[in-house]
Amino acid sequence: MKRRTRTNLVCSFFLLISLSINLSLVMGQKSQNTTIPVKVGVVLDDLDSSSTKVWLSCIEMALSDFYTSRASSSTRLALSIRDSREDVVDAAAAALDLIKNLQVQAILGPKSSMQANFVIDLGEEAQVPIMSFSATSPSLTSIRSPYFFRAVQNDSSQVKAISAIIEAFGWREAVPIYVDNEYGEGIIPYLADALQEVEARIPYRSVIPPEASDVQIEAELYKLMTMQTRVFIVHMLPSLGNRLFAKAQEMGMMDEGYVWIMTGGLTNHITAMSSSVRTYVMEGALGVRTYVPQTVELKDFRVRWKKKFQMENPSIIDAELDVPALRAYDAAFALAMAVENVGTRNFGFEKINVSTNSSTDLEALGLSQNGPELCKSLASTKFIGLAGDFSFVDGQLQPSIFEMVNVIGHGARTIGFWTPQGGLVKKLKFTNTENTTYSTSKSNLGPILWPGDSSSVPKGWENPTYGKRLKVGVPVIDGFADFVRVVPDPSNNTTEVSGFCIDVFDAAMRKLPYAVSYDLIPFAKPDGTSAGTYSDLVHQVFLGKFDALAADTTIRANRSLYVDFTLPYTESGVVMVVPMKDGKSKNAWIFLKPLTWDLWLTSSCFFIFIGFVVWVLEHRINEEFRGPPLHQVGTSFWFSFSTMVFAHRETVISNLARFVVIVWVFVVLVLTQSYTASLTSLLTVQQLQPTFTNLSVLIKNKEYIGYINGSFVRELLIQNGVDPSQLRPYNSSAQCNEFLANGGAKGGIAAAIDETPNMKLFLAKYCSTYTMIGPIFKTDGFGFVFPKGSPLVSDVSRAILNVTEGDEMKDIENKWFTPDTTCSDTKPTISNSNSLGLDSFWGLFLIAGVSSISALIIFAASFCYRHRHIFMTTDASGWKRIRAMLRFFDQKDLSSHTFRQSGARDGTSYNVEAAAVEASPNNNTTCPPSPESGRSNDADQDSHFFREQGTPVGEIPNTPEGAQETNN
Repeated sequence: MKRRTRTNLVCSFFLLISLSINLSLVMGQKSQNTTIPVKVGVVLDDLDSSSTKVWLSCIEMALSDFYTSRASSSTRLALSIRDSREDVVDAAAAALDLIKNLQVQAILGPKSSMQANFVIDLGEEAQVPIMSFSATSPSLTSIRSPYFFRAVQNDSSQVKAISAIIEAFGWREAVPIYVDNEYGEGIIPYLADALQEVEARIPYRSVIPPEASDVQIEAELYKLMTMQTRVFIVHMLPSLGNRLFAKAQEMGMMDEGYVWIMTGGLTNHITAMSSSVRTYVMEGALGVRTYVPQTVELKDFRVRWKKKFQMENPSIIDAELDVPALRAYDAAFALAMAVENVGTRNFGFEKINVSTNSSTDLEALGLSQNGPELCKSLASTKFIGLAGDFSFVDGQLQPSIFEMVNVIGHGARTIGFWTPQGGLVKKLKFTNTENTTYSTSKSNLGPILWPGDSSSVPKGWENPTYGKRLKVGVPVIDGFADFVRVVPDPSNNTTEVSGFCIDVFDAAMRKLPYAVSYDLIPFAKPDGTSAGTYSDLVHQVFLGKFDALAADTTIRANRSLYVDFTLPYTESGVVMVVPMKDGKSKNAWIFLKPLTWDLWLTSSCFFIFIGFVVWVLEHRINEEFRGPPLHQVGTSFWFSFSTMVFAHRETVISNLARFVVIVWVFVVLVLTQSYTASLTSLLTVQQLQPTFTNLSVLIKNKEYIGYINGSFVRELLIQNGVDPSQLRPYNSSAQCNEFLANGGAKGGIAAAIDETPNMKLFLAKYCSTYTMIGPIFKTDGFGFVFPKGSPLVSDVSRAILNVTEGDEMKDIENKWFTPDTTCSDTKPTISNSNSLGLDSFWGLFLIAGVSSISALIIFAASFCYRHRHIFMTTDASGWKRIRAMLRFFDQKDLSSHTFRQSGARDGTSYNVEAAAVEASPNNNTTCPPSPESGRSNDADQDSHFFREQGTPVGEIPNTPEGAQETNN
């Protein structure tokens, strides 16, 4: 029984297993039957080319990898591939066929930006998303179609990386070489702006037709060889770029001194190019390409792809993955993910009712019912693909890191990276990127092998080939020939050019780190006379008739609009030269000139004030400051003003008055000594002063003003209000001297106005008669002139700094500007003997004033304290109290030691005290006088004053009756 039960259990177990297997098979078959195919079109160029086959294989492997990793997916992309045959019309026709006939839900492609323009319009019309992984033109961004997705970097995102290289090596010019179509032209505006930000310019744009022949390419390259710029930025696809570099190699333009920078259009495909092209044609070139992280997934994919591709295409040898191939993989993977996220909805098209008579293929396209939802799904798709982060913002793949490569041998060596936050970096750091400082230093790049197997950084420009020498223009001038002197030699039909400017120019050119050949060519007519003004000569450089200008040319803002100047090599500014006159005054009132009116007034006020202070301090105790009012006033003024010559005879008794007098005598000593020195200078020193000190006086007096003939100074003076009728030109320093000597009244001039170097040269010969005023206008000095954007400007400017900072400049100046020995010995000085003002002595007056006021305050406090009884009177009014105080101040201070001493000598001391005692109602004649009677004398006088005013004596607190002394 047990055996039978065990047998039944085993049979039941195997039956359950069999039923489970059958059920899983049925469910799997049912799952396969429910997978919905989604039609997707692919439009690419030349399906038989190796690059297109590489891209297609990546697309297929992307779909395989997606569905393998997501076996439960309910959708499957079904690819329909079309060949655009590298033609815009064929690409549009292929897209139209895919949308109208096959009703595809999305299109991968097309390859080029020109084709994408038309295909995008078709996709928007039918609500079919278009995703391109190779159309990079920035112009496609302006379409702003919600149905266009660019799964590749925009070309404009790499211009910052290119400009960083230009800035790192200090190149100031670069010539873009690009294909003449929408792809090539799209990057140029962005490239020009990026170069302008780093102070580099584009002197020429080399445009090559897409179907250019070798002859056309050679002609364009030859044109580039005849120019100075040696930095070229190549923006084109490999089909044309390879031919361009091959021709450049043949013509010797891949030799030392040249710089070739490739954009992503070439560098992103460089791994797919043949090794012969990289080794023999592009070696030494630099390139910018999208940075692709070398992840484990990428390495694994490369191995799998290589094996699969070789099996399917055994005839294609050495095929490699490039950046567009990886972008194709990521684009297909993203599309499969977006379709799966949308789900198994209606993938059909909604037909539009149109008239059969007027309908066209475009009107009969219909609308994809799932298109808007698919666009939303694509816009939100994010993942890490083989080429890096994959996400869309406004339908555009966001800029990422760019890799800088140097083509060497069979490959491209990485020399650095460019990031939007840090600029050029040698190694990537993915932490704390927010605090990274932007840098364009070439030290952040690795070693570079330049064209011609050179390790030296090219300077970016060269003199044109075939031994062409620079044509350097020089002016032909009559006056101030020490700057530029042109002397023709009829015997051998040559011209000798010399002068200060020529020596500086030669010295600067010798300082250049490279040799520059040039010829000095006078700007003259056939008869040897000048062919025009300095402005005309500068304009010749702009017209290209001269390559440079070595002359005393002023750096002006209006000239810098069409030519470039080097740094100035002379002093700057426009000055005025005028005759000198003896300023020694013959005025009878010259003794007042040493001091200004405010100092005279302040001194007078202080003399009066000091006299008043001394009188107040001495009046009660000093007989010399008493008497009738007029006598007291005269004594005070006499005492104060006599201190000016230290002739005061009055004796000062009070310590406070002595303190005030001591301070005041020191102030008077400083004033008198300063006055004596200034007056002596005015009467004895030769006062050479300019006849005019500013331009406004010349204009107001309508004086004649001279300027060198042909100079810009004439226009400058007219702009500043000078009447043209007041201007008189001169041609030489001798004529200028003659004009100044004659003066404006005799057909000459009152002043000569020119630049500082010219006037210094003039004064070197006539320094004893004239003086220089100014500068009255600001200029930038003399500079050498070069064509706009010339790369020589920066190098020559640095050379000028080396010359001017060394002894060589001093030697050149001594050679041409050494004044005459007699002039050096007799050269007078201009003395500006200005009057002494209050600002030089206000500190002394402050000390005198503070000391005097302090003495007055101390005296007043002491006086009021001694007579405080008056303020304690209850019935007296305020006015009576003030009168009492003034009356007591006018009386002698009998308690002073001076009166006690004088009284003892005269025998009157006892009588005064006795009189004070006798006035007391409690007088006891039998008693001797009290020793305290002298101290109570002031109180006695206070009591007597109030009796005279009618105040009862009993109401005066503690006030004994005293005697009153009359004034003497």
